[in-house]
Amino acid sequence: MPLKAPAPLMTFKIFFYILLMTLSTVNSAVSSSEKKLPVCKDSPNCVSSQALDASHFIEPYKISGSPEAAWAALKDILNKQSRMVITHETADTLHAEATSLVFQFIDDINIILDADKKLIHIRSASRTGHSDFGVNRKRLETLRTQLQKTHVIE
Repeated sequence: MPLKAPAPLMTFKIFFYILLMTLSTVNSAVSSSEKKLPVCKDSPNCVSSQALDASHFIEPYKISGSPEAAWAALKDILNKQSRMVITHETADTLHAEATSLVFQFIDDINIILDADKKLIHIRSASRTGHSDFGVNRKRLETLRTQLQKTHVIE
């Protein structure tokens, strides 16, 4: 039985399918400057350097030297914190969980390194409850002070 040439419509469908599959597998690399921290909800238990409102906003950490040295110092300090665990990290992002001493509440800490702009964007938020009595802001300002002592941020 001789083989027939594929119909033009079938050829188009195959070509379209291959094109679609190729485009869907292209890696859309996002630079760290385009990465976004999770948005703070309306409750006062969250601070973020990418927040648009004053009540949730906290200044990002301004790197004074090498971004790599600042990132390494940051991870070192976080690893030495009691009741804090880094749960996920990439070359320029980090997620940690801080557990409160008494009630075992968990706060999420999200951090993005923007090496091009020499900034570290930060966010700390309580998973539950409405108010945190300023704990998240204090945590990030304490971390800022610790990093300033190592001379990696301003």
